[in-house]
Amino acid sequence: MNVYLENVNLSSTTGPNYFAQKLVKYMGLRGTEFNSLFPYDVKLTFIESVGERPDLPMIQRLDGIYFNANFDCNRMNYNIKRTYEQADAVVFQTEFNKNLIFNWFGPHKQWSVINNGADMLYLKNFTRCADLINQFESFENVWSCAAHWHAFKRLKDNVKYFLAHGGEKDCLVVAGASPDYVIDHPRIFYAGNLSTDKLLTLFEISTYFIHLAYLDHCPNVVVDARASDCKIICSSAGGTREIAGPSATIIEEPEWDFSFLDIKEPPQISYNEVVQNDIESNISMARSAKSYSSFFTEVLENVK
Repeated sequence: MNVYLENVNLSSTTGPNYFAQKLVKYMGLRGTEFNSLFPYDVKLTFIESVGERPDLPMIQRLDGIYFNANFDCNRMNYNIKRTYEQADAVVFQTEFNKNLIFNWFGPHKQWSVINNGADMLYLKNFTRCADLINQFESFENVWSCAAHWHAFKRLKDNVKYFLAHGGEKDCLVVAGASPDYVIDHPRIFYAGNLSTDKLLTLFEISTYFIHLAYLDHCPNVVVDARASDCKIICSSAGGTREIAGPSATIIEEPEWDFSFLDIKEPPQISYNEVVQNDIESNISMARSAKSYSSFFTEVLENVK
């Protein structure tokens, strides 16, 4: 099978593109081609089509839509919805993702839920950053969090949770550019944007990874942190708990009804309702690639 990728930049490390790199690698190990020198069989479109190769059967990979009433969501979602309606099939990253899209766009005729996966081969062989390891070796436990920071990622709540639950010999390392909550504290460190190897080094030395983001879909940082044996702490709101693992700590929040959110900031989070996750999930990229391959074969059989 030869797959055409649309709306993908394989040189970028942003979430969807980072996943695309892993997908090409692991589907390639299974014999799938992504080769412009040969005829294509199917098109995998990330989020929305830009009109490339309309002759090919199209599978859309969706990671979310716009649902905040402070924006013109109908306009912002227009091309995503149009792609959804034209697609022969759709891949959702989580059940939460699927339920949101079904509620807003209507059910699709052919779909599959396939969680993001971690590159286990790379995790075994990447270059560890000795400077990062040495910087935090004096702490009993390293906590970490990472994101492209904005209000719904809830950095302030990550920090507050750490200060309430971290030990006196623990530290928190915040990775990611432009953090929207910065405090001067001897046990909180702002690392800025990190290369992939430095970020994975951080996860490897971390005991806890905290991700209290509101209504996140299937964050790659949580997948990689869990694969690095971090204990995940996340919100129940959204799809994160579906990939956080059965040992994750879940901060329970009211369930969202998929209506417009007329807010600029996420709701206040309470730490009173805490449960252990009860959702099993396989976060191997090999598993994810196998699921994509099987689904592509099924879709092509249906469009013949």
